[in-house]
Amino acid sequence: MDRTKVNLRKVAIIGCGFVGSTSAFALMQSGLFSEMVLVDVNHDRAEGEALDISHGLPLARPMKIYGGSYDDIVDAAIIVITAGANQKPGETRLDLVRKNTEIFKTIIPEIAERDCQGILLVVSNPVDVLTYVTLKVGGFPKDRVIGSGTVLDTSRLKYLLGEHLGVDSRSVHAFIIGEHGDSEIAAFSSANVSGIPVHEFCELRGFYQHKKAMVDIATKVKNCAYEIIERKQATYYGIAMAVKRICEVILRDEKSILPVSVLMEGAYGIRDVVLSMPTVVGKDGAETQVPIALDEEELGKLQESSKVLHDVIAGLDLE
Repeated sequence: MDRTKVNLRKVAIIGCGFVGSTSAFALMQSGLFSEMVLVDVNHDRAEGEALDISHGLPLARPMKIYGGSYDDIVDAAIIVITAGANQKPGETRLDLVRKNTEIFKTIIPEIAERDCQGILLVVSNPVDVLTYVTLKVGGFPKDRVIGSGTVLDTSRLKYLLGEHLGVDSRSVHAFIIGEHGDSEIAAFSSANVSGIPVHEFCELRGFYQHKKAMVDIATKVKNCAYEIIERKQATYYGIAMAVKRICEVILRDEKSILPVSVLMEGAYGIRDVVLSMPTVVGKDGAETQVPIALDEEELGKLQESSKVLHDVIAGLDLE
């Protein structure tokens, strides 16, 4: 990030639907920023969300929140992109790809032509494909474009493992990798609870049907979004908290390891596709991918996941 050209206390959110507005609310409460601009194709919607959130500022921290245009995002430290069609009941994230790729083809050039120097955080689904679209259409440096990836999926995995084992989920260390979607992989071979391999910890807690339990938990994680969408038509609180956490890591230069969507350049035999892998994230965006140990089955599934995404990208007109 060129810190001379950005306001480190400013964030922009493009797209004011459920995810965008909830992310704006979470970021307001975080205290990370002193200025937030909301941009939407429906400018009245952006202004309305800004007003609604602003009315709670006397109960929180001073902040400037307003509906604006692309001209207002130029100096933002982080540009969060949540614009796009919502995932409907029965629809996979990859089913959204054509609709949202066309939307991104109108958004990304607006950002690129203004020479924005902040970090681009893609949240819209399918997030891996749209992060790739952002890189290809915008021509941005790869480290400055990241997707929210499987940060939320990983949080769901830790929550469910914590519930299963009866421990604080913050003591669980595990990742969902690959596609943020149906081909995602729970990397149980490297999962641990405070340094103890997860299978050993299961036995400490009196559980011995390891494989079945882990398969059940991984399936629940994968289906979480579908279950929520079926019940309330959209998911937004969990992803808003993930957006807040990613922004926090960038702004504070925490060098935290998060499973964000990044461009693969040969690791695990995968290249020219974006998918989620544990990555050191700091003030300059994606710094270093962390090569976690995978067993043979997990590696095979990761390569299958990359092929799913490759096939989708091949069907898009990105020239």
